[in-house]
Amino acid sequence: MTRKYVQAFYQIIGPEHEIPAPDMYTTPKIMAWFMDEFSKLEDCYTPGVVTGKPLEIGGSLGRDTATAQGGAYVLEEYMKRHNMPIEKTKVIVQGFGNAGSFSAEILHSMGFIIIGLSDSTGGIYNEKGMDPFVVAKIKKEKGSVTKCNEGEVVTNEQLLEKHCDVLVLAAMENQVNEKNMKNIKAKIVLELANGPTTSEADEHLKEKGVVVIPDILANSGGVTVSYFEWLQNHVQYYWPLEEVQAKLKRVMIEALVRILDFMQEHKCTMRMAAYISAFDRLDKARKLRGC
Repeated sequence: MTRKYVQAFYQIIGPEHEIPAPDMYTTPKIMAWFMDEFSKLEDCYTPGVVTGKPLEIGGSLGRDTATAQGGAYVLEEYMKRHNMPIEKTKVIVQGFGNAGSFSAEILHSMGFIIIGLSDSTGGIYNEKGMDPFVVAKIKKEKGSVTKCNEGEVVTNEQLLEKHCDVLVLAAMENQVNEKNMKNIKAKIVLELANGPTTSEADEHLKEKGVVVIPDILANSGGVTVSYFEWLQNHVQYYWPLEEVQAKLKRVMIEALVRILDFMQEHKCTMRMAAYISAFDRLDKARKLRGC
């Protein structure tokens, strides 16, 4: 199916214009098939046509954890600037796929207290904290986080409404909406999924004083390291993991600082400040090009 897809679209994609990247239910193997089929059709080895590939055929170190790692850098820096101690911060992560599982493990390793985790089958909650590495092992063996005895079994809906300091949304879109927005008790919402908060819920959370770190910033680590992968493919020189993560951290923190400045200047939410930042850059580029 992947190869047929490439055959249908290969004329409008390529390393110099449209470059697909991995998302839900894709794997490095699928991205490898994609690159291989495109290379056959072009009669030229073209690793830069797609990102998220296995390391052996042009993938980048750190791409698998990039979305979660970028979000962790942003959250850490935000809390640092607001004098919020990581060690006492309780986190619930909705979604235990690529972004969610890595997010839970990375935040746990940084000192955050993971009190809730969920996947498509349900969730578990333990106010005293749990080890996401143990949960990941059980999920791999038994197919669900609910099979782990690390906490109380709850529904996905119930988990979203539990008390926590940080709610990481790493599942699907529209998870926080007009039906449950009044029951959200988190102080910070970190959007690792695309569009996990509806506009109505976003407005309610703003009025409630909940800080939403928007997807346009929070989950941009994935596409950032996809760019790094493309760049490494282009020059055929590959960076060690430490270099990838250092470059990612710099990009994420610079973006956060810029957004916080716009947020303060315009007295708006972080989401609106992110949009203002983007349009400001586009407008300056447009004027410099004489458009």
